[in-house]
Amino acid sequence: MQSTIGSRAFQNARLQKKNRKQADALLPTAVAAYRAGRHAEAQAICRQVLELLPDYFPALHLLGISALDCGRLDVAEQALTQAVAIEPRHAEALINLGLVFFSQKRYEEARKVQERATAVKPIFPVAFTTLGNTLMNMRLFDQALEAHQRAIAAKPEYADAYCNRGMTQLLMQRHQDAYESFNRALSLNPRHMQATFGLGLVAVNLRHCEQALTSFNAALALSPRNAAILAQRGRLHLQMGHFDQAEADFDAALAADPMLEAALLGKAHVNVLNGDVAPAMAACNKVLQQNPLSEVALIWLGACLAKQGDIAGAIQLFDRALEIKPDFEEAITKKIFALDFLPDADFVLQQAARREWWDRIGSTIRRRKLAARDPDPERPIVVGYVSSDFRSHSAALAFFPVVRNHDRGAFRVVCYSCSPLRDGVTEKFQSIANKWVDAWQSSDEELADQIEADQVDILVDLSGHSAGNRLSVFARKPAPIQVSAWGHPTGTGLPTMDYVLADPVSIPASVRHLFAEQIHDLSCMITMEAIEGRRATELPMLRNGYVTFGVFNRIDKISDAALAVWAELMRELTSARIVIKNGALDDAYLRDSLIGRFVNHGIAEERIRCMGSSSRADHLAEFGAIDISLDPFPQNGGASTWESLHMGVPVITKLGMTPSARAGGAIVKAVGLNDWVAADDAGYLAIARRHVANPAALAELRAELPQRIATSAAGNVELYIRKVEEGYRTFWRRYCTANA
Repeated sequence: MQSTIGSRAFQNARLQKKNRKQADALLPTAVAAYRAGRHAEAQAICRQVLELLPDYFPALHLLGISALDCGRLDVAEQALTQAVAIEPRHAEALINLGLVFFSQKRYEEARKVQERATAVKPIFPVAFTTLGNTLMNMRLFDQALEAHQRAIAAKPEYADAYCNRGMTQLLMQRHQDAYESFNRALSLNPRHMQATFGLGLVAVNLRHCEQALTSFNAALALSPRNAAILAQRGRLHLQMGHFDQAEADFDAALAADPMLEAALLGKAHVNVLNGDVAPAMAACNKVLQQNPLSEVALIWLGACLAKQGDIAGAIQLFDRALEIKPDFEEAITKKIFALDFLPDADFVLQQAARREWWDRIGSTIRRRKLAARDPDPERPIVVGYVSSDFRSHSAALAFFPVVRNHDRGAFRVVCYSCSPLRDGVTEKFQSIANKWVDAWQSSDEELADQIEADQVDILVDLSGHSAGNRLSVFARKPAPIQVSAWGHPTGTGLPTMDYVLADPVSIPASVRHLFAEQIHDLSCMITMEAIEGRRATELPMLRNGYVTFGVFNRIDKISDAALAVWAELMRELTSARIVIKNGALDDAYLRDSLIGRFVNHGIAEERIRCMGSSSRADHLAEFGAIDISLDPFPQNGGASTWESLHMGVPVITKLGMTPSARAGGAIVKAVGLNDWVAADDAGYLAIARRHVANPAALAELRAELPQRIATSAAGNVELYIRKVEEGYRTFWRRYCTANA
């Protein structure tokens, strides 16, 4: 019996020795295939070896490395876990297993094995810099920097460590340090693709778009099909207003990597801008399936819901994004803007959200100490206007007459344009400014430097929390007096903002204590110039025999509550028609959805006319077919309300509980049409019934409205701007008195 056992052991030992010899012979062939990039061949040979010797460490390690390179993370994890079990102190195997966990976003597990590697081999630069990358993704930035520094200390000429350190510094907003780290990496390896890419990311964060584009192009020259770089260049093209190039880059990135998060989100962004909601939602959902914690996917999905009218659902998604990333400025901004459309929102809720922006973002920004100014209260005042909307935009209709009609003897006007988009309106603004500054490629700090150098006395924000705002500049307080007006004058929540220009209707005295700013009253929060070439038109219902209502507003302003009131009105007035005009209605999905909402309320489709984009002249001409305009709520019209009134078409509006829900009432009251402003839904319907029943009076009002506007303090732009200038002079005198 003992002889039989001994014989079997001897045979097993001989077989083991034979298998080991075969494995040792096969392994160099697998290594050569791996180095030549023939991964399938290398992995096949490794498996052949492992059939001979299942615990053969070199084959397990090589199989894991090759599978990792191919993105076969499950195979890599299995092989490397087994390899580490056999050789627990093999630092390279530990590092590679950590890279598998890192690629799977299992950062805590990656950290543990990487720390084991650094303990096993204390002078191991690769281990420290990969650990640094893991800590960076865990947002443990200080620890990440320390790890990269230890890698550099172990190997001072290690380009990868400098590059990785730069990526951490970039996320810490230490842009100059990141710039130096990437350049150090490139001094050691001029063809270092990631460092070249990193320089582009620094430039993007500083808004230096042309520099960023040069760096991204250089990185793509080194790695032409790199999906991550293509996606980042696409985002840059969006920032530069190159929408076709952006979409092409996102498509190229997705062709290389169909599940790349940055490319899918970039595609969603383009689709939202184009009004293509369905594909945007599909892209966001695809991202969230693989990464439920993608805060960017959540905000773009929220933007899609907002466009469909689901404001509450959109705000829930913005709040989820903020739970994931509390300082995510875009999520806060989108939430603030969405609250304007929420039916139940009030002054308390809106101003609380604006304070949230300050607490999360503004309060972290260092406020400037300004040099003393000439405290002469009567000297010419330098006024700076900051906007991304010095172009064909509804907001520009409100502040163009202000900029144009300033008394140039008493005021010097500087315009800081923060958008790459230019058109004929931009040229008009540039021609009337005393100084024009293209600031769209200036970082917040650089723009603040420019404003301070220009000796601006009163700096005016024309965006509020709307898209393209530069409130982070205003948080720095680069001018002694700061004002928010016209573009989105609903309060900013910034303690560094001194005044908001509004009126007693849009912001009643009873709620002004909620605002961070002091409210200064004008006759109306916004104005608009008379429309050149306007032609008088007769009342359409006199020739049609029925009333035609008009809604020439963004369709995301058409809340369920407003549509229900309009539908009730249409059911009562069985021959009435409604015309809804907005560029978003070029999208068949949105158009059909809107019509369907009316149909669900019992309104026949043939009574609804939807119109899409057109030139402004054609847009205004369409008011000739409208008897009465219906103001949406809770988000009222602004420029659209003025346009309707200037074209002779009165507007029915309802006062709500926020500035944006009272803007329509403020405008309509400002031109003397108090009886067109309702307090509730019943009053809204009653106004419509009363005026539809008296077409003669309606025709008379249509004829006299333009003259009524011209003689009002709100509609006569010369009177209006004089009051604005009186306000500016008052602000300046107060400042001079306080700083005498």
